[in-house]
Amino acid sequence: MNRKTVSRFALALIAVGLVLMLVPAAPAMAQEGVAKAPAQESSSLFTTDGARKLGGAIGAGLVIMGGAAGIGRIGGSAVESMARQPEAAGQISTAMIITAAMVEGATLFAVVVALLAVL
Repeated sequence: MNRKTVSRFALALIAVGLVLMLVPAAPAMAQEGVAKAPAQESSSLFTTDGARKLGGAIGAGLVIMGGAAGIGRIGGSAVESMARQPEAAGQISTAMIITAAMVEGATLFAVVVALLAVL
């Protein structure tokens, strides 16, 4: 399978998951002979509290993936630079560690902010 097909398949799975999550759950959770509460007009899987938790979880996951991709690119570029210019390996290594620490700090801050939405 090529990369384009895999991407389309993953996007289709995400779309199906979102549709299934937003489908009202009232028929599945209905009980025979129990009166519906007047304040509760319709129930679904996507409540305000659930949306907040889902958003925090998705946000934290995206932040982690972005931070990992950024640090991976920094490391890959640093190794390639060291291979091209071995005499500058010390300077490249220092710059790489400082930049990776900055990306990791920003990632940690963003994860904390995303998870605060859950609380």
